[in-house]
Amino acid sequence: MTESIYDLIIVGGGPIGLACAIEAEKKKLKYLIIEKGAIVNSIFNYPLYMTFFSTAERLEIGDIPFNCLAPKPGRQEALEYYRNIHRYFKFNINLFEKVNEVRKESNGIFKIDTDKQNYEAKNVVIATGFYDIPIEMNIPGENLPKVRHYYKEAHEYAFRKVLVVGANNSSVDAALECWRKGADVTMVIRKNEINNRVKYWVKPDIENRIAEGSIKAYFESNITEIRENEVEIETPNGRVTIENDFVLALTGYKPDLSFLERMGIQLSNDELKIPVYNPETMETNIDGLFLAGVVCGGMQTHKWFIENSRVHARMIVDYITSR
Repeated sequence: MTESIYDLIIVGGGPIGLACAIEAEKKKLKYLIIEKGAIVNSIFNYPLYMTFFSTAERLEIGDIPFNCLAPKPGRQEALEYYRNIHRYFKFNINLFEKVNEVRKESNGIFKIDTDKQNYEAKNVVIATGFYDIPIEMNIPGENLPKVRHYYKEAHEYAFRKVLVVGANNSSVDAALECWRKGADVTMVIRKNEINNRVKYWVKPDIENRIAEGSIKAYFESNITEIRENEVEIETPNGRVTIENDFVLALTGYKPDLSFLERMGIQLSNDELKIPVYNPETMETNIDGLFLAGVVCGGMQTHKWFIENSRVHARMIVDYITSR
C-alpha cells in the first residue's frame, strides 16, 4: 500500500488521460496515470497505416503543436507526437499496470487495486476508451483461428479469400488494403449502403470498387456460420455459401461496461448503456469519480473522440480544484 494519498488518479494513458494529467500539473495536483499497456495503447494497436479523420491540430493536447506534413496524420506520426508529449511533461505514469478495482470507502477516499499494488486517491478519472472489447457476432465458428476482430496490415491476407464484416472506417480500410495487396475480398454489410461516417476521401473509393466488381459486397446481409474453409451468409436473395480463408470481423468495439458497473457507475437502461455523469463537470453519480473521453458515450463509441473530448480534462480538474 502506498503511504500517500493522491489528489487524482487517472485510469488510462491515452490522449485524453494525458490531457487530464497536463491539467493536473498546471494546478499542481498530486496525480498518477495508470495504463494497462503502452502509452496511448489504443493508437499503438490501430492498423499500421491508418490515417486519422481529424487534422493534426485537432489531436493536440497541452497547447503543444502537432507538426505534420500531410493534412491528416497517420498512426506513426500520432505515436511520435504523444511520445514527445510525455518527454516534455514527464508524466507520473505507470505503464503495463492494470487496474482491477476502484471503490470508494466510507471515509470518502478511493481505493485503487491493480495487478501490481494498491493506491489511494481523493478523486479518480476513468479515461479507458473503448478499443479493448470487440463486439462479437455470436455465431457458430466465430472462435476459429481464421476469424480476426482486429486488423493490423494486409500482407498476411495477400492472395487469400478474405471476408470483411462491416461498413465502417475500419472495415472499409481493411477491405481496400487487402484488395490492393492481391486478396480476393468480399464484404458483408448489415445495412444497404456504406456508412456515411466513412472518411470522405475513402468512401468513393470503396463504392467504386464495389460497383466495378473488384470487391464483392452483400448488402442487407449477415453471416450465419463460419466453417474451416467457407462462410454461410444470409442475404435478401437467400442463403449463400462462399469459399473463405480469413474473416475480418471488424464489427466495432465497446468500453468495459462491467468495469464501470463494478465501480457503482449507473448506466442507462437501454441498449446504449450510457453512463450517468454531469455534462458540466464530467462527475458520475459517485462523488469524486469522473469520466473522460469516449467512455462517456457507452455503446455510442462514435460520439466522443480526441478532438471533441479534450475539453473534459480541463472541466474535470477545474471542478476538482474549485472544491
